Amino acid sequence: MAALNLRQLAQLAHPAPVELARPRTFEKHLVQVRRSTRISNHSSPVYKEVFVERVRLPRRSYRSSWQKGLWNRTNASASDEARAAALHEAQELVSGLGSDNPTIVKTIIPSYISGGFFLCLKRQFCMENLSKGDEVMTLVDVDGNEYPTRYLAQRFGLSAGWKEFAFAHDLVEGDALVFQLIRPTAFKVYIVRVKRSEGSSAGSA
Repeated sequence: MAALNLRQLAQLAHPAPVELARPRTFEKHLVQVRRSTRISNHSSPVYKEVFVERVRLPRRSYRSSWQKGLWNRTNASASDEARAAALHEAQELVSGLGSDNPTIVKTIIPSYISGGFFLCLKRQFCMENLSKGDEVMTLVDVDGNEYPTRYLAQRFGLSAGWKEFAFAHDLVEGDALVFQLIRPTAFKVYIVRVKRSEGSSAGSA
C-alpha cells in the first residue's frame, strides 16, 4: 500500500475542510483634530445681527429713443379722419405706380409695431403673388436701403426682420404703407405718414 501511495489517494478523495475567511471588522476611534496653534490661541468670533440700510439704485430705462417716441405718439393717437386721409393718400400713390407690379396697402396698427412685431398681409394677395413656403423677403425703402425679413407662408405675414424695418423708419400707429412687389422676393415700400394735431407730442414724420 505504501508503494501505491494509497494514503495520499485517500486524502485527495476526502480533502480536509477549508476554513472560510472571517469577515473584516472595523473599530471606530475618536481622535482629536489638530488645530493650528495660531488659530487655537484666539477666541471664537462673535457674530451679531446688524441692520444695513438697503440702497435702491435708480431704475434704468432700456427703451430706445424710438420706443419712447412711439409711446408718446401712440398715447396721442391720430384721429379717424387723419387715418382715413393717410390711407386715401396711399391709395392714390398706388394708382400712380401703375398695374405692372402687384401692390398692397397696410395701415399700421399697434400690434404691428409692438409685442411680437408681426405684419399681417392680405391672405388673397399672398396666395396669388407670394411663395407657398417660407421665404426671405427683402423690403426696399425709397432711398434704396434693403431690409431682409422672414415671410411666413402659413401665417401670411412678415416676422423676423420686420422689427428692424419699423425701428429704422420710426413707424407709428396710423401710418399707411404701400408694398409694391418688384421681385418675387422683394417689396418696394412707400410710407405715407399720418397727420397729427398740433397739440400732439409726436413730431411730424
